[in-house]
Amino acid sequence: MAANAIPGKIRRGFPSGLASGPRIILHTVILAATFAAAPAFAQTNDPNLTQKQLDCLNRTTAAGGGCSDNGAANGGRTPGAGTATGGAVFLPALIVDLFPNPPASAAPQTPAPSNGSSSSNGSSSTPPPAPAPSGPVTVPQGLNLAEPPRAIAGAFVPDEVLVTVAGDPGVVQQIANSFGLQVRSQRQSRLLGTTLVRFGITDGRPVGVVLAQLAADGRTQRREPNHIYTLQQAAGIVNYAFDRIALDSKEATGENVRVAVIDTGIDDSNPALAGVIADQYDAMPNVPIEKRDHGTSVDGLIAGIGPLEGMAPGAKIYHARAFEGGKSTMDVILSALDWAAEQNVRIINMSFVGPKNDLLGTACRNARAMGMVLVAAAGNNGPKAPYGYPAAFDGVIAVTATDAKDGLMPQANRGAYVFISAPGVEMVAPSGAGSDVVTGTSFAAAIVSGAIANLIHAAPDRTADEIEKALAATAKDLGPKGRDNDFGYGLLDIKAAGAAKE
Repeated sequence: MAANAIPGKIRRGFPSGLASGPRIILHTVILAATFAAAPAFAQTNDPNLTQKQLDCLNRTTAAGGGCSDNGAANGGRTPGAGTATGGAVFLPALIVDLFPNPPASAAPQTPAPSNGSSSSNGSSSTPPPAPAPSGPVTVPQGLNLAEPPRAIAGAFVPDEVLVTVAGDPGVVQQIANSFGLQVRSQRQSRLLGTTLVRFGITDGRPVGVVLAQLAADGRTQRREPNHIYTLQQAAGIVNYAFDRIALDSKEATGENVRVAVIDTGIDDSNPALAGVIADQYDAMPNVPIEKRDHGTSVDGLIAGIGPLEGMAPGAKIYHARAFEGGKSTMDVILSALDWAAEQNVRIINMSFVGPKNDLLGTACRNARAMGMVLVAAAGNNGPKAPYGYPAAFDGVIAVTATDAKDGLMPQANRGAYVFISAPGVEMVAPSGAGSDVVTGTSFAAAIVSGAIANLIHAAPDRTADEIEKALAATAKDLGPKGRDNDFGYGLLDIKAAGAAKE
């Protein structure tokens, strides 16, 4: 992990002996890549491309559907756009977020996902990764493209692809040999229902080209980039959330409701988390834990006890560490999701954002089918940012952040996928240092997860669909009448949602 991915802390004093902490902004890592030229290749990390523009780049939009050869439908971009020099295509640099951090010097380290075992102290037994082929990997000649090279939005690991494979380790190695790839890890995914393989690209081929080549092999089922995701904390006193969402703090409990949180490591010695953490899992055991604030704050806002009481102080947190330096990769997140699904949790909190990825979408869809309520941060990348995932997947409750006066956080993402609003601006929450003032859709998502734990405690038989409908029907309208792109259905009203007829 790049040590400079998170800005330094700004210390402030707080009343009642509360410790201070960081006022920081986490955002999408800035990557620029140079790839060897390939016919009709379009690969980009530009976060401002719309889905239609990406479809046009991939030539998946039907003729006459708005795409043209001159690139009019994709904002003037044509497949393979860039500056050609000496036989290489130089892709444009990423658009910088509204809230810049020092640029990461490299993609985050990608450990081999562990096998799902865990312990209460966060340790896990991890099977060794599949052995790499001895000697240099030889790329077969004459590999054909089974489909047009893909345009890839968002940040991703430039020398890896994730593939689901029908077959045993022998089949996996055969595929690697056939396409000149290196097997870096493989495991059986519960939520994907198949073997997930992380292949390494050792010869500099672009990810989009390798994905197009792999499509020729019927043993590969899904083929995706190893996208990079970022936690959603913005710079930031009293926790006003109870009042704003109509939750009586004296009645808040969520007793014994199981909530999974996928986040950074945590400081489980913080008094606000005493007895709250039921189990922990480390999805990236080969990466030292350096940052604990974000995960500690999210857990505390959901189920903290004592002076920094969360929305559901009786809930049990199943915490999966999947982020370091504010970043993670798709394979690590999928490992954490699989572990969460094995814990029989009712709610999964995902306070992070990244590009659309079919593997993540499938995992979320299957988790929802298993009865889990999925809550995710809408994102802090500004009004013109592309949709943030997993929040924008169907069946995921996308949460945006409001302040003490029900005003929208200016940095919040907008879009038709935004489902509901909740407090998330300048709130006091537990952190590794004791307590912090925190702001971001990450924390608004935690408020919603804790509130839903109260609904489930009061009516354990309520389904995920019923909970979602109740939240939508009872939210306090804040923007234009009805659901809108800024506030979704409006501000969460947990009292009204609890009284809503199923």
